[in-house]
Parts: sequence; structure tokens; C-alpha cells
Amino acid sequence: MKLACFTVILFIYSLALCANEKRAEPENANDFDTTVYNATSTLAQVLQLVKQKHYRPTKDLENSLYDGIDTFLSRLDPHSGFLGPKSYNNILNMMSGEFCGIGVVIDVTRQTKDRFLTVVDTICQGPAEKAGVKPFDKIVDIDGQVLEGMSTEEATAKLKGKQGTQVTIKIMRESKGIEKGDLLTFDIKRDVIKEQNSRSFLLNDQNVCYIGFNMFTETSVDQLEKLVEQAHKKRYKGIILDLRNNSGGLLQAAIDIAGLFVDKGSQVCVTKDKNNKEIERYVTKRKPISCSTPFIVILINNYTASAAEILAGVLKIHSDAQKKADKPIVILVGTKSFGKGSVQEIIPLSNDCAAKITTSLYYLPDGNSIQGIGIEPDVIVERTSPLPEQIAWFNANYGHEQALANYIKQDGIDNKEKEAKKPEQKKEVKGLLERTKEMLETDNQFQEAITIINLLNTAKSIAPKTVNNRPSAVDFLKNNYHSNKKIELTEIKI
Repeated sequence: MKLACFTVILFIYSLALCANEKRAEPENANDFDTTVYNATSTLAQVLQLVKQKHYRPTKDLENSLYDGIDTFLSRLDPHSGFLGPKSYNNILNMMSGEFCGIGVVIDVTRQTKDRFLTVVDTICQGPAEKAGVKPFDKIVDIDGQVLEGMSTEEATAKLKGKQGTQVTIKIMRESKGIEKGDLLTFDIKRDVIKEQNSRSFLLNDQNVCYIGFNMFTETSVDQLEKLVEQAHKKRYKGIILDLRNNSGGLLQAAIDIAGLFVDKGSQVCVTKDKNNKEIERYVTKRKPISCSTPFIVILINNYTASAAEILAGVLKIHSDAQKKADKPIVILVGTKSFGKGSVQEIIPLSNDCAAKITTSLYYLPDGNSIQGIGIEPDVIVERTSPLPEQIAWFNANYGHEQALANYIKQDGIDNKEKEAKKPEQKKEVKGLLERTKEMLETDNQFQEAITIINLLNTAKSIAPKTVNNRPSAVDFLKNNYHSNKKIELTEIKI
């Protein structure tokens, strides 16, 4: 009887939702009502049959029903879903900043059907990094549960827990023979995660400064403002703003950052619902700061998402439209961004659950949405370094005379090599700044950004009209910069 009552309540609640939907979208409301009516009737019959006839009708009943709701929502779009009590509580804790985990940044593109969860990056000096987990490892198992069929929210919740508790993960790593199915197992103790979301440097010999954000927080705008003020005083040739692997974070932080460079009251984005009705308009609320630095190069890639790609797109659009030469020219370098331009609302439900539902899309000032499209860079530069571990190993062991057996050694050379060899020392856990420095030394996209700034500054000093605004600067780069550009070759017969 209780089960029948539950089904009737669910049915009535569904019809109430349909009634609200009917007012918003009359042309589809009848189809929606009919589908819900028929499907709910079938669901009621199935539940009743299970109760009456199944050998174990109560086995994991609640989770099975929750999984069914999650399947329905996640099939609407990849960012909608159902949050059970544990997942919902986990999100509430994340919002309050009080959570313990293993310190990994995960791939936001993952689907429930995927068999793994890709680690985009590890938090510096976090439990995962200390244990040996590396960027681009693929988590396939958490505490004995495979990830196939598990939502990203549920997987994330399993990685989090009380401080000091242990979680066991299995990962697949390409350099360890992913083709053979080799797994690496890590027992990791959860700890408080203190994320460092930014890092900045001055390239002394280039007179260029760099700042990168993993995500936008409340402090991001203050950090960038201080850097821009310093760049203005010391007349740096350019600023490199690294938004690669930036999953977004606070939209308001992105709006405030845009306010550093565009006029007060400039539109950043608007949200529109399914009827194309504007829900909210976001504009800058501060005056831009003085910046004598002529060029800003923004690095983006396929993991630049949400608020980060909105910022890149907004600065690109406003830089295109600026008529005065009192603001930096913005150039986007790298690869196309992720393309997440949707807005999700987390709506509380009964039994400590919640529904995460996509309710609107973001639109940039030019009227276009980045949803499913992303932001195209002005200069495409694919990431080619550092080399994969297999290639680095191959280059170290092959392709030179010393790799051959019994090669002829010059007198004195062998002894010097032996003297040069030092006993291996235990690797120290490096901080975020040290690790970023090492990464940038072999980062071809970063190095190309420096080259572009230098090229534009050279053009500015010799032929200023060729780079006096963004459209002309982009044309100049297309004609004179050839990294990753297809080269056409014609044979010369001699």
C-alpha cells in the first residue's frame, strides 16, 4: 500500500511539473504530459510487480530508484543529474570550502558511461601528488568499485571523506603499458586541500610577465590587478594570461577581471532560457586600470571551460571593438576551448537529495553562445612538449653513438662521464612555483606566446600601423607567423 501511495504521489508531482511546463511551452506541453502520464503508469506497474513477485524486492531499492532518476536527467544533457544525499552533501561542503580529498583536478568532459576519470592535474603537495599520481592518469576503480556507469558527482564524492581516512584507487597510465591493461594501485590518505589557484613570474630577459589561473576565486582579480599595475609602471612588452586547464570557477571573478581592461558598464554576457528570453545580464562595474603594456596573449586549450572561456571570448570581442589605443590588444593562442556555455541550478529535493538541471545558456556580447562550440584562438599552437615518457626514454637510449654496443670511446671521456655521475637523491616534493617553472621551460605554447609578443613589439616599433588595433595585429600574425601553419611545397626542378 505504501508503495502504491508513493507511486501516486510521484505521478501527481510529475503532473504538477507538467502544468508549469504547459504555461512556458504550450506547443510541446501536451506531448510532455502524455509521455509522463504513460511512463509513470508503467513505472507504477513495474514497482508493484517487483513488490509482489520479485525474489528480493527490497535489495538496494532506494539506490536503484535514485539511479533511474539520474539516468533520466543525465540523458537530457551531460551536465544535468540527480544528487543523492552523499553527493549533495559533498557539493554543499565544497561550496563552504570545508572538505577533505586527495587533491586532483578532474576532467569535466567525462560521461557516466566512461570507464575512467581523467586526472587533468594534481594539487601541488596534495595527497595524490605525494603518492605518485600524475596528470592524465586515468582512475578506473575507487575502493573496489569500477567507474563505468558511475556519475562524475558520485565518483568525486567517493574520493572525498573525513581527514585521515584512506581511499584506494586504481589508475591506468600510458607509460606503464595501458595496452596490456597494467594497473597501478595507490592507497591515499585524505587531507584538507589547500588549493593554489594562481602563479606569476617575470621573464627578466624578455621584459614579459606571466600569470596563470587554475580556476577563478575571489582573490583572482586582486592578484591580476597587482600584476597589471606592475606591468604598467615598468612598461612590460606584454602579459601572458594562462587560462589552460582552467575549469572556470566564480563567474563574478571573471567579470571583475574583464573590468580591468574594458570600459565600465561593458557587457560580459547574458543568460537566456529555452524560450530565448533574457534572464540576467552581467556587466562590468568598475573603471579599467591604466595599462601601458601593448599586448596581452591569452593561452587557452580544450580544458579552458565555462567562466574561463567566457573571459577569453569577452576580452577578444571588446578588443576587436576598441577604437582608442589606450588599452592592450588581446591575442588568443593555443587550441579551441571546451565549449561549456550552459548554466546549472541545484534544486533541493526531499530526503536530502537535489536535482542539478541545466536552465539557461550564456551568450557573449556579440550575441553568440559558446555552448558546444568553444572559443577559437587567433593563433593555433598545438601542445607538443614535453615529450611523452616513451619518446623521452627512446631519445635518451637510441639515436646516438653511445647507444651502440662497444662504441669507440675517446681517451678520458669515459672517466669524465663516470665522475659526472652522482648518486641518485630522493626527489623532493616541489612547490607549485617550482613545478610551474619546470613545466614552462619545456612548454612550447608558452614559448610561442613569448615569440608572438616579441614579434608584435618589433612590428610596433618599425611599422606601427600594421599592429595598431586587434584586427590588424591578427592579420599581421597570419601573414608573418607560421607555427603550426600548413606549409605548401612546390618542387623546383633543377
